[in-house]
Amino acid sequence: MTQLDRQSTSEAESYRPLVSPERVAEIKELRRAMAAYGGGEGGEQTHPFLGLTLRVPAQVMTPCPVSPLLGGAVFAEVEPGERVLDMGTGSGSLALLAAKKGADVLAVDLNPHAVAAVRANAELNQVAGRVGACESDVFDAVEGRFDLIVFNPPFQWFAATDYADVAGTDAGYQALTRFFREARAHLTEKGRMIVFFSTMGDVEYFEKLVADEGFDHEVVFSTTRPVFDVPVEFTVHRLS
Repeated sequence: MTQLDRQSTSEAESYRPLVSPERVAEIKELRRAMAAYGGGEGGEQTHPFLGLTLRVPAQVMTPCPVSPLLGGAVFAEVEPGERVLDMGTGSGSLALLAAKKGADVLAVDLNPHAVAAVRANAELNQVAGRVGACESDVFDAVEGRFDLIVFNPPFQWFAATDYADVAGTDAGYQALTRFFREARAHLTEKGRMIVFFSTMGDVEYFEKLVADEGFDHEVVFSTTRPVFDVPVEFTVHRLS
């Protein structure tokens, strides 16, 4: 069984959202619009990102227009010499920013193409000595504790259709739920987390997970942007 095969359609279909039925219908319409728009086509693309140069293969999600907001929050939070975990690293943008600030970073992702991209981008941006990368289903391959955990999770609860789609959807929020259940065991005594989320997903379930695990919670940044003409709120959360 590949990591992608774990994206269970039955788990996605059995999930019961906490947001209103009207919001669920809107989220599903956004999902259809994104699927119709496509993506993941062609070969490797090169993207600038907050002073970095990222080479992103077709099987990995490229940074979106709001990604620099999260990147800025991560760069402001991390301190030199800290140990940082970048969960669901994608092309490695956040891991590389933390490394540029002087942190030692472990970048993990379900997608093997993302892991390869992180390694290549760390070399390209001259931080390979500070960035390790490996495949991991949430914390399965992660050892030890971290001063900072960064997570830009999939926002939606549907089953992924391919590796690029894993970055945007998490069947039944299995990964998101596991992340919150297991995160404290991987934080140092003064550890904290920077987590991104948006109204493209079930915000009420996200907030329930935060509350259930007893994290102190602060929204450090919020912005609303149109996605296929639908206003979507994006928020950066600091948890400790």
